[in-house]
Amino acid sequence: MAAGYAELLKTRHAARLLTGTLIGRLPNATAALAVVLFVRSEGGSYALAGALSAVYGVCTAIGQPLLGRAVDVYGQPRVMLPAAVVSALGMVLLAVVGIEPLPLAYAAAVIAGLFTPPLEGGLRALWPGVLKRPERVHAAYALDAVAQEVMFAVGPLLVTLCVAAWSEQVALLVINALGVLGALSVVVSPPSRQWRSGPREAHWLGALRSPGLLVLIGSFFFVGLALGSIAVAAVAYADGHGDGMVSSYLLSALGVGALVGGVVYGAREWPGSPEGRLRLLVALLALGYLPLVLTPGVAGMTALTGIAGVFLAPALACAFVVVDRHAPHGTVTEAFSWLVTTFGVGSAVGASVVGPAVERGGAAAGFAVAGGGGIAALLVLLSTKRFLGDPVARTVVAAPAENDRNGAVEPGFRARHQA
Repeated sequence: MAAGYAELLKTRHAARLLTGTLIGRLPNATAALAVVLFVRSEGGSYALAGALSAVYGVCTAIGQPLLGRAVDVYGQPRVMLPAAVVSALGMVLLAVVGIEPLPLAYAAAVIAGLFTPPLEGGLRALWPGVLKRPERVHAAYALDAVAQEVMFAVGPLLVTLCVAAWSEQVALLVINALGVLGALSVVVSPPSRQWRSGPREAHWLGALRSPGLLVLIGSFFFVGLALGSIAVAAVAYADGHGDGMVSSYLLSALGVGALVGGVVYGAREWPGSPEGRLRLLVALLALGYLPLVLTPGVAGMTALTGIAGVFLAPALACAFVVVDRHAPHGTVTEAFSWLVTTFGVGSAVGASVVGPAVERGGAAAGFAVAGGGGIAALLVLLSTKRFLGDPVARTVVAAPAENDRNGAVEPGFRARHQA
């Protein structure tokens, strides 16, 4: 298993692209914590800290698909690096001016969010050309999902260390400087400089004209909702057990489960179409969330959250493959960015709607929201099977497949590379 991933990372440029993308995404992964800590250090309220963090998150959700579309049209270096620099300057502005005047602080959050570069979608657009072999691309998507879990675990720790060593202001500056360096490492690499999107139809909907992509967006909105609600419900569970550290145990177990699931999933090839496999994985993901409503003792709850996380990374990895197959030609970066955006918006919505549920029914009601999100995600996929079928099979009679840049029979990729 480890040997397979080691072979993948030995492929020329692969380790550099993965590492550069993860470092480049640190500002986005740590913004919620870094902004809250900075605002509080400036004497601002939790309400203001949350508002600025929310503005950043909403603007990131808006900017990602728009910048992704620009990348598909103009290439990665001409969009990614300038966007990373402007986004970092937005955070520098916040760090320098603080929270007064308030309109300027909000403007800084807007700039930083809107110009967050779509590095995640850009990396997935590069994998087929870098790795060549279909099974390696499949494993790379799984490794990508696993690496995200590591980043979201390490990023907040890095912020905390910067605060302890220097200050909240320095933490903002350091994290965003690292983000620019990560983006720079990616865009000066030969694969990024040479990558060109396929010819695209001039259409205002862009990637959203794909019914299959719309199905994925609808489904993963609810997956994000489930995760966002688990984070809040875990805090309520910890409060009920008189130990604030319990929430970190639960969320860490969720992350470890996702790590294990992603590593195992990416270590082998799987039969059948990615679309059918995605429905199965989301079904298992939903089933994993349902037992959380039992809220047993801390040890049992930690075990349940670990099990609940096992199918998250595999579901994400499989979703990346399906996006790749259904994105209209010339829109692959935008398509990946839409999935990232929807997942993030769903998580934010989940964190907001679970609050009233927890107040009325405690932690169990909060975890019930997560279970409901998982079921809703599955129902979206099951009720729209005709829109999320095999893109090659659907177009075999009428014309060559518009999508599926990699398509082969097993596990759904082909050797040709179009974007």
